[in-house]
Amino acid sequence: MAAGRQLVEMLAKRLSSQGFDRVLSKVKIISGGEGKCVAELRVEEEHQNIGGTLHGGMTATMVDIISTLAMMTHEKSKTPGVTVDLHVSYLKGAKVGEDVLIEASTLKAGKTLAYLHVDIKNKKTNELLARGSHTKFVGT
Repeated sequence: MAAGRQLVEMLAKRLSSQGFDRVLSKVKIISGGEGKCVAELRVEEEHQNIGGTLHGGMTATMVDIISTLAMMTHEKSKTPGVTVDLHVSYLKGAKVGEDVLIEASTLKAGKTLAYLHVDIKNKKTNELLARGSHTKFVGT
């Protein structure tokens, strides 16, 4: 898993250093490899919505990018592909100062499509905050 984590960290640095993905610059990769990726984020003021909790757009972006990183470590999929469907269910908010875990896994990777799953949890309580599903086109 160490080699997978190094690959995911390298990819995450590249992604978060340019364009919109730089909003994830404070996300820390915990582990990665074999179609999975685990990351964490301490929610800060820059991540909050007007209600003072983790912004839904930030949550959706984490689902998108962290699941893509997981998929890129899967044996059948080495390219980032493009999103064809992204769905997020928001279950509970996370406040500034709280740590969240982002756990992404590749459910299936085929010739043209990959199916990904993400759970975002409160690190301290293990409560499920959001659940995401992501489908990517990875074919040529």
